[in-house]
Amino acid sequence: MKLHPLSLDDRPIVMEYLTRFPPEISELTFTNLYAWHRTRQVWLDTFRESLIFFADTKMGRLLLGNPVGPVSLSDVFSEYGSQIAGVDRFPQERLVDVVLPTDAMLIEDRDNSDYVYCREDLATLAGRNFTKKRNHINQCLAAYDCRYEIITADIIPECLVMQDRWCAARDCKTEPGLCGEYQAIVETLHHYSEFGLTGGAIRIDETIEAFTVGEALNPLTAVCHFEKAMSQFQGLSQLINQRFARENLGDFTYVNREQDLGIPGLRRAKESYYPDHLVEKVRIILPGSSMERPDVHPFCD
Repeated sequence: MKLHPLSLDDRPIVMEYLTRFPPEISELTFTNLYAWHRTRQVWLDTFRESLIFFADTKMGRLLLGNPVGPVSLSDVFSEYGSQIAGVDRFPQERLVDVVLPTDAMLIEDRDNSDYVYCREDLATLAGRNFTKKRNHINQCLAAYDCRYEIITADIIPECLVMQDRWCAARDCKTEPGLCGEYQAIVETLHHYSEFGLTGGAIRIDETIEAFTVGEALNPLTAVCHFEKAMSQFQGLSQLINQRFARENLGDFTYVNREQDLGIPGLRRAKESYYPDHLVEKVRIILPGSSMERPDVHPFCD
């Protein structure tokens, strides 16, 4: 295989490698690698029986996450070092045997640490820590006629309509981050069955007002890609979170709910569910690169 843009045709080989070498970071699912292609081009190559992913950014081409396979990061630097500006979203626990090039910089990337929860905690919300969550859910169930259902291909169009309403309420077109997320959600829902995803939705008075989508990350962990709830229904976000963990994810021990991106409100919300642990990541800046500059989202049409 030669370096080329990731496409739908690559899914079989990517899934084969991810099955053989199960990932820990949320970025390394085919869904996450492909769904954001309108705002982040991902490239794929094979090297020493491993898959290597690269992402094009304003700072240059970066290695995205860890190699999927037996090859070491040091060997990747030897092969690709002159072609890349650095490494993004690399799991900190894999740094043990890495020899960094001279003058390379290592930076903690707290904003992109993955929050990993015990599925049982999310599904039951048992104990004093979750009293407020249970109260919000009870208020929602008392105030509205809520019905949870597993997402199938038949209701994908309704989820897309709800996503349009959610974005209209927040004027997504004026926010590059929300616009990019909207495009990724639409891409994900369009390929929901093909990608083997699992999801749930909540109807209130026959209209879908919340939905969530995830999949297996590794044998013990599911990853939740997206979760949306219309904000006028108090307690609905807590309800969709709890029902999804209970009804869809029973085969898993943990749930990875991805990053907070350094957004204060999102960080507080994720911390309020008391994660079991964080999957910590680092950024590696190679000598001569401009990777320390903040990334710039492309214009959102």
